[in-house]
Amino acid sequence: MLRRVLKDVFGFADFRPGQEAAMTALLAGRSMLAVMPTGAGKSLCYQVPALALGGLTIVVSPLVALMQDQVAALRLAGVAADTINSSIDRDENIAAWRRVTNGETRLLYLAPERLMTGRMLDALTRLDVRLVAVDEAHCISQWGPAFRPEYEALSRLRDLFPNAPIIALTATADEATRSDIVARLFGRPVETLVLGFDRPNIRFSVAARSDGKGQLLDFVQRHAGRSGIVYCLSRKKTEETASFLVQNKVRALAYHAGMDKSARDANQNSFMTEAGVVMVATIAFGMGIDKPDVAYVFHTDLPGSLEAYYQEIGRAGRDGAPAEAHMLFGAGDIRMRRMFIDGEDASDEHKKRSHARLSTLIGYCETAQCRREILLNYFGEAATPCGNCDNCLDMAPRADGAAEARLILLAVSQSGARFGAAHIVEILRGARTQKLQERGHDSLPSFGSGASRKKEEWQSLVRQLVVGGFLAPDEYGGLGITDLGYALSRGEAVFTYRPLETRAKARSGTPADLPQASDPGLLAALKDLRLKLARERQVPAYVIFSDRSLLDMAARRPRDLDGFAAVHGVGAAKLRDFGAIFLSAIVAHG
Repeated sequence: MLRRVLKDVFGFADFRPGQEAAMTALLAGRSMLAVMPTGAGKSLCYQVPALALGGLTIVVSPLVALMQDQVAALRLAGVAADTINSSIDRDENIAAWRRVTNGETRLLYLAPERLMTGRMLDALTRLDVRLVAVDEAHCISQWGPAFRPEYEALSRLRDLFPNAPIIALTATADEATRSDIVARLFGRPVETLVLGFDRPNIRFSVAARSDGKGQLLDFVQRHAGRSGIVYCLSRKKTEETASFLVQNKVRALAYHAGMDKSARDANQNSFMTEAGVVMVATIAFGMGIDKPDVAYVFHTDLPGSLEAYYQEIGRAGRDGAPAEAHMLFGAGDIRMRRMFIDGEDASDEHKKRSHARLSTLIGYCETAQCRREILLNYFGEAATPCGNCDNCLDMAPRADGAAEARLILLAVSQSGARFGAAHIVEILRGARTQKLQERGHDSLPSFGSGASRKKEEWQSLVRQLVVGGFLAPDEYGGLGITDLGYALSRGEAVFTYRPLETRAKARSGTPADLPQASDPGLLAALKDLRLKLARERQVPAYVIFSDRSLLDMAARRPRDLDGFAAVHGVGAAKLRDFGAIFLSAIVAHG
């Protein structure tokens, strides 16, 4: 049944890793958490069961634009899907609700703010709800309840729809975030599917910011003619950076939530369909975007956490071709991120967790270890040096830090292994603060043992010990010593670190060749046709057909509908609606 729906509706010949296990669990009535990398096909994990189960599936999604794109894509595949949200006029929302109550709609997409109203919940509990899917589930843990309290309220769904399994999906969740999602959403242990996080085709590099615009332009020009995403922290910087690149003859477009929707959609369509376009964006851009040949993701500013970083770089290299993730960072970024966290309307506990996550990301930037090893270890996956990051390729400057590490570990141990990095550094530096004196920590043997080093140096060393796995923060940010840390204390392990003053610019590497279509002219003609159809239907181009589908089409050159049906991503509805149109274009090309 599942395989038939996958092929007949969505046009895919087989499951990707993890998909069938998730679908089978839902069909058996079992709730689950699925953590799958970007591009692994998370949406199909609930879309296929929704059609197999019948009745109504509720999909909770945080972004209106993402919901609308997914609904458009499902409708083009012949699936009865709807969304009710504030960006749609009242008459359209009423018509959509009528289709839901008449039993015509199979998948209903709602933002948590719309779903968790008393009126909506009361109405939905009277309907035949068979499945609930919570997309981007890491938001439950990472967005404070004061910011989007409806995410906290999603815990009510298990009681409101007791006969409907719930699937929570995310691409970015470390072990603590996974535990948080399970506790908040399910209230009990559930099946958890965690696929591998490694994206071996992506080269990681980080550089201290010296001349931010110059570093960006140098990187982009060495990747001329290739599609890329440049992430900026603010809307203003997004506009300024796009203008700067255009002034330097780069085809760059801006995208952020403050832009007019028609301008955003036009820029997104250009990025999806034209070669060599650079999208300069805030994090509003990216969720649900299926463009396989993004050659790089460049962060002009520090992201908020390693989870956010992983989510954003996951948009590169989805075709399996070599790609790059390059990030700039500086002291100003760190201050800005700390201010954002402190300014949140969230609990002290949430702020402590956010600060701890940010410190781990800073440690990733500062480390001399393999970046892939650090990143995968953070998500609980064992790894060895990759040979495909700046630290592996350039051999970042390293110093023996065993002596300094032992001082830090001693201060952690003597203070009870429950204080954060700032407190430990104050002990080492011999700071006679009221907090230290009240706890008697000014009389510890380790007090003042590191007075000869600057505060910033000790902070960097602590962060590098955390990302290296020698120290581990608890849920409140307190540092504890790991087994590896104890081994280091006994002289049975090695710790090398990158000295603060010798952070070098990371080499960004040479761009690898993109796989070329056998007939670039035919591929360009198919992309033009896709864009024309998308504009007629007022949907993003990629929901008509993905680039992978067009590449397969150009390679196969089908001559009849049977041949067209074999193209990747062609289901029954797309065969009916687009088969003849694309066949004509292929024949006309010769």
